[in-house]
Amino acid sequence: MKQAILALIGSAALLSGGAANAERAVPIPAAQKDATAGATPQVAVLAGGCFWGMEAVFEQVKGVKSVTAGYAGGTANSATYDQVSSETTGHAEAIRIVYDPKLVSYGTLLRVYFSVAHDPTQVNGQTPDSGTSYRSAIFPQGPVQRAVAMAYIAQLDKAKAFRAPIATKVESGGFYPAEAYHQHFFQKNPNHPYIVRWDKPKVAAFRAAFPALAS
Repeated sequence: MKQAILALIGSAALLSGGAANAERAVPIPAAQKDATAGATPQVAVLAGGCFWGMEAVFEQVKGVKSVTAGYAGGTANSATYDQVSSETTGHAEAIRIVYDPKLVSYGTLLRVYFSVAHDPTQVNGQTPDSGTSYRSAIFPQGPVQRAVAMAYIAQLDKAKAFRAPIATKVESGGFYPAEAYHQHFFQKNPNHPYIVRWDKPKVAAFRAAFPALAS
């Protein structure tokens, strides 16, 4: 868990990473149809490791109105950080994105997700965290989002966009907001060791790879 990982982060590690290591943006989704055309606001739910960094990346995207850190895929009565961290509840740390589809499409959000927000090839974890609560998963908010997500995963696999198979699963389940202290953690704690080591490089990678999308 993050508490244990923080004890292993040294000052040398804090200086590594950054925009110079930004991942290459993956191909544009071939299936650009959006279930939300002409309607606002709309919602996307994505899981890809610690929600602090995921939230920080998507808060930078033009057209995103708000991002909430939380838990997806389990039940409401066990959606607390302590319980989810036990890796027994079935939740994934996730974010709920409210966005304007006139300004940014669901497909574009998925492109950012696969390109820089996390590593979709890691199974049941996301460096430096391990466990099913850190899994890579998409929670579509309707059948069209589901179709777009599944088609995009198939497209990226066929294109061999990554050196390893994509581990991302398309799942179902509700979303439950996390505790208040987790919300906007990146903004509130810019010098936190975990943020400096793992999440600031993600934000820098996004801004380097997608300058036209950066707010």
